[in-house]
Amino acid sequence: METTTIESRSDFAQWAIERARAIVADQASDLAVAARDCNEEEIARTAHALGKAISEALIEVFDGLVPDE
Repeated sequence: METTTIESRSDFAQWAIERARAIVADQASDLAVAARDCNEEEIARTAHALGKAISEALIEVFDGLVPDE
């Protein structure tokens, strides 16, 4: 995993965009297959998994930015 220094809100936004793109690129094929097959349950499951992966990545970095109290 690559280390990135985040010193500003802009740095965080740029990192978040790049990370979300990477997650979408990694998981988009599952969503495309579900859409092609018109399987609504599978579309919902894969879309949920995609959103969850992006959210978890953002929360992980946010937790690293916020000092422990």
